[in-house]
Amino acid sequence: MNALSHAYTAVVTVAAMLLAPVSVVAQTDTPQADTLQKANQLTVGLSFMGHGEVRGGGLPRPADKETVVEAHANFLLGRLRLSVGYKRKWLELQAVIQNKAVWGTKGNMALNLYEGYARMKAPCGLFGQLGRVALAYDDERIIGPNDFAMAALSHDVLRFGYEGHGHKAHAILAYNQNAENVNLGTYYISGAQPYKSMQTVWYHYDVPTFPLGASLLFMNIGLQAGQNGVDAHTEYQQVMGAYVNYHPKWLTLEGSYYRQIGQQVDNELAIGKIDAWMASVKATIKPNGHYGFELGYDYLSGDDYVSVPRPGGFGLVRHVVHKGFSPVYGSRTKFYGLMDYFYESAYINGFTPGLQNAFVGAFCKPVPKLFLGAAYHYLAVTTKLEKLDSTLGHDIELLASYRFSPDVSLTAGFSFMIGTETMDRLKQGDDDKHVSWGWFSLNISPTLFKTRW
Repeated sequence: MNALSHAYTAVVTVAAMLLAPVSVVAQTDTPQADTLQKANQLTVGLSFMGHGEVRGGGLPRPADKETVVEAHANFLLGRLRLSVGYKRKWLELQAVIQNKAVWGTKGNMALNLYEGYARMKAPCGLFGQLGRVALAYDDERIIGPNDFAMAALSHDVLRFGYEGHGHKAHAILAYNQNAENVNLGTYYISGAQPYKSMQTVWYHYDVPTFPLGASLLFMNIGLQAGQNGVDAHTEYQQVMGAYVNYHPKWLTLEGSYYRQIGQQVDNELAIGKIDAWMASVKATIKPNGHYGFELGYDYLSGDDYVSVPRPGGFGLVRHVVHKGFSPVYGSRTKFYGLMDYFYESAYINGFTPGLQNAFVGAFCKPVPKLFLGAAYHYLAVTTKLEKLDSTLGHDIELLASYRFSPDVSLTAGFSFMIGTETMDRLKQGDDDKHVSWGWFSLNISPTLFKTRW
């Protein structure tokens, strides 16, 4: 017993010696010591976005020619988010409650959970995260919150990985279900997420002594198939590719390439294999903080013919392999025009003719709180069309933003698209082929309460 007693005393003594420096620092009266004592942090924030739109043209013609569709549409939207966050040295908890609705709609009182997660990290750089998370990777072309769409995107995931010494490696796992184990327990439809399951691996490296960063991405997406639960099963498609960012001083060069393979699913029916790809390049020139320029080019592959959307449906050709690339869960309004006219609204019969987007823009800050921007997009399909030119149209965009304070800003924009006969035929839009869209967003995001203890 004496030996055990001496061993116990030795362990206690060593532990006291290891902890002594921390105790001494914590007991001093310096501001730094006071901060160390207050290891817990609680933050409460409120975010309001008021958004209005005036649309002219671009609406599809109804199948019934007697139905009259007004060419213009005007509406106001509101989005309110209440966020509560807790942090201490190795633990973070976050909850964001969201309400988004068009003014006047019956569902104005509906609330949903936009984010809600727990994140734990170790001193060595390892971390784990569980819950509903707004994911954003690289330039957000493949995975991003698409926050401009008001409701925005978030995912129910388990995410874990490592970050440190210029390296970032993440693994993401998701499995979605409508409810607890009920009839058709493996069948998932009309849920909060667009997929049944998802596995993603992402790796990024920043070169220490050179302004270069590069990323690799692999996604395996499980899409629900089996209409109305009959023959319910999961079809898988894969997205893989790379992103590179080179940013010496006043120049930023970005490039990406992604390939999409696997099975295509439409309305819960597997309709064939997919083999598609996309590539992009972009240069941003910013000599100083007052003005800059950007130019770039996007290419997204497309199908050669209109496919039969489902067995017995009307179409021209049944595809053996689908070539139309889908940007899956990216922030689309950042890349293909703010109107998001090509990957949110479908072409005739679900046709995916691909997209070429060549753009050039300029921006400036004439005064410290004011931002002005203008851009031109040349838009064309990537598919060869019989008796139709490949050009879809020309898009001109104007943007202005003013920041009244760190948490209050007003942004407004106007887009005007001059469409072609190709645009009219493929989108079944207005006969005049012209589309205009004006909008504004008021953002107010104050921190209501922040404390440490």
